[in-house]
Amino acid sequence: MQKYRTRYGSIALGTFFSLLLVTGIALAEEMVKSSYSPVVLKEPFRKTMAHMRAAKPEVMKRQMDLLNERYDLSDRPAEDVMMSGGRKAVQEGVRARLPEGMTWEKLAAMTPEEIRERDLWPKGFFPLPHPNHPEGGMVFPKFHIAEIKKQEGRDLTRFDMDLDLPDHLLPEYPPPIYLTTRPDLGDVSQGKVVTMMNYFELFNGILNPKQLEGLRLLVTPFPQQQFNQTDDRRSELPSRGVTCFDCHVNGHTNAATHLVGDIRPQEFRHRLDIPSLRGVNIQRLFGSQRALKTIEDFTEFEQRAAYFDGDPVIATKKGVNVVERGSQAHFMAEVQAILDFPPAPKLNIYGRLDEKKASKSELKGQEIFFGKAKCAVCHPAPYYTDNLMHNLKTERFFRPRMINGRMASADGPIKTFPLRGIKDSPPYLHDGRLLTLEDTVEFFNLIQGLKLNDQEKKDLVAFMRTL
Repeated sequence: MQKYRTRYGSIALGTFFSLLLVTGIALAEEMVKSSYSPVVLKEPFRKTMAHMRAAKPEVMKRQMDLLNERYDLSDRPAEDVMMSGGRKAVQEGVRARLPEGMTWEKLAAMTPEEIRERDLWPKGFFPLPHPNHPEGGMVFPKFHIAEIKKQEGRDLTRFDMDLDLPDHLLPEYPPPIYLTTRPDLGDVSQGKVVTMMNYFELFNGILNPKQLEGLRLLVTPFPQQQFNQTDDRRSELPSRGVTCFDCHVNGHTNAATHLVGDIRPQEFRHRLDIPSLRGVNIQRLFGSQRALKTIEDFTEFEQRAAYFDGDPVIATKKGVNVVERGSQAHFMAEVQAILDFPPAPKLNIYGRLDEKKASKSELKGQEIFFGKAKCAVCHPAPYYTDNLMHNLKTERFFRPRMINGRMASADGPIKTFPLRGIKDSPPYLHDGRLLTLEDTVEFFNLIQGLKLNDQEKKDLVAFMRTL
């Protein structure tokens, strides 16, 4: 048998060529970037689950250390300010931590260039990484996982990570449901999470048969990247999948998170703060950056692509649900289009405050909103959106850096989300980096160079809580 001499001794020539081939493939895999996920796995599912489960404590510690470094995560409810269902208090106060020795006033007096050169941009204003950014995928709050398991026996637990934000900083659960077609009924959810198990009894006699079928589809589990039957899932047992209303619970949001599917490579993908579906009837763009033009487009896109990280090969492997455009997407969209904003009793028919019902602080906040703060440039009444996209150019304030697997750099244009009912939808901005309305005011005070004083900031928050 022919031998080949190496510095480590002699080996068979055939073995040498095999090693050379394996090494070459490994180097090629390391060097070549790909837009695609691996289709054929090289490791048994049980082994993958074992090492990911073992790594989970360290993964979550790394993320929670980051959050505690960035934010004050304490439970500080605002006095006498509840979300629209009356079951949960709105959290108050600026939660983003400042660099040592810095104040918001000092920071606001600086130019973007000064803040960047001195590395003073608050850590809580950087893009927020996913709980495990290199892995990504849908992650649900524990309260929703427990409710779906109780109602349906379907388990949305991931063995590799949990949602990172504390429950008190998330939206009310279950959220109320208001319908544009039956405003006389108020909250039609009856305080329940709408699922396959109860949608018919809750809505029969309120929705027409076409809408009922659309709602059925919105609460039907379909395979998704992390929750499916294949051996590259992230649930212990094979899963029937997720529903539209697992993220957009009751047509609103539970602050579940995901990574957008339309950016590569992985470190540039944005964490996604799940938006509310309330008021989609007045919106003309869908998706924080995708700029889809109809709710039918959005519904079809989510099922075909976003569920599977924008990879149709993986979608086929895992069991994509191809929504039929002529009926199914239309039925689902029709239900979404009648989900209304919560009541705002202090607003008149023009979306402005009724002076007889509003406090002095709220009225002053409205004046600032439409004046000095220039909020209404992008968020005009009555629904407080211009249905456009805007680039805040946040990258003016910092140098790009890697944060827990997320490359913090330019965000690009972001959709103007409606501010109606905004107190019901924490956290804020497209990736959830802003935990409270106070954080949001401080962020835009810097972004826009407004130089608002403390009282003006408080009044602005008071006004937004009335919307």
